[in-house]
Order: sequence, then C-alpha cells, then structure tokens
Amino acid sequence: MGMHDTPLACHPPLSPSQIADLRLAASHMTGAKRRAFEAEMTVKYCGGNPLLAETVFGWGRRTIAVGLAERRMGIRCLGAQAACSGRKRWEEQHPEAAEALGRLAEAHAQQEPTFRTTLAYTRLTANAALEALRAQGYGEEQLPSPSTMAEVLNRLGFRLRKVVKAKPQKKIAETDAIFANIEKKTRRQRPRQTSNA
Repeated sequence: MGMHDTPLACHPPLSPSQIADLRLAASHMTGAKRRAFEAEMTVKYCGGNPLLAETVFGWGRRTIAVGLAERRMGIRCLGAQAACSGRKRWEEQHPEAAEALGRLAEAHAQQEPTFRTTLAYTRLTANAALEALRAQGYGEEQLPSPSTMAEVLNRLGFRLRKVVKAKPQKKIAETDAIFANIEKKTRRQRPRQTSNA
C-alpha cells in the first residue's frame, strides 16, 4: 500500500484547538527537534502519512518525510548551510594577526580595579591597534576597519575604555567623626612639639 493509498482521515480525530496547539508547539522548535516532533505527531495522529499531516497541520510534507526517515533510521540529518554559509570572523581568517593583536592589547590592558569582572580594560584604541599592526608588517588587505577592530578587541575579552586607577569611596557617616578624632589628636601633639623645640 503506497503513501497516497492511505485514507485521508485522522486517527483519533483532533479538535481545532488541539490542532492549533500542535502547530504552535511546532512553531517554537527548529531543525531536528521540529522534524522529530512533526514526525511523532504524524505517526500518532495521521498514521505516518506526510500528505495527511500536511493537510491537517499545515506542515511541509517534505520536512515530515525527512523527520519520519530520521525516526526510522535513528540518524539525524545535518544541513550544510551552517558549515558552508556565512563569512568567517576576522580572527579565523587571519589567526597570526589576531594573535599579534592579542599580545598588543595584553600589553596595554589593566584589570578593573574592583575585580568584579574578568574583562581587561585597555587604553589601546582600535585605530592605535591598526597602526601598531601596520607597523608590525601586516598589510591593508589583512586588517579590518576600525569598527570591526573594536568588535574584535571586545571578542578577545578587552574593553576599550579609559582605565580609572581607583575611585575614592563615598563619604560614610563615620568620616566626620574620624577626621575630628585625628584633628583632636594632632592638636594635643602640637603643643608638645613646640615646647621641645
């Protein structure tokens, strides 16, 4: 019996709200998870018929067929889009230049004074980094734009900021009392020093 010989009837019948719920659930999934879910619902409610599932749920029958094949064989299909599409990052295209940039930024980096983050702040600007890499012999075809260079530095764990050595603590309630006590002690010591002199 072929795929098209199966009667177009759901087993067991579903209400419109149940169909809407299954469509919603499938819309929140992607890739292999979605195919597996659609294949499972096709087997459960449509007797494993992709054409019937397309009619009932509105899912693509080719996607359902791939999901059914994955379910039957236990092998997940991988698309070549993720591996073969998109442009590689600058660090991946020019690993030597990226390594030189990392050393250069490390030389200008300073840990945040509060040690709250693991980021290193650098005084090195993107333009200065580009000039330093040019001075090391890297050509224009190997170097990115200044905005891309700033992103690369951020991805390498450096933040482009002016580094504040340390901020003074805010005045606390006891500050006046501490200074008054110090002033009182210094007044007591001054007369003694003048009598010895």
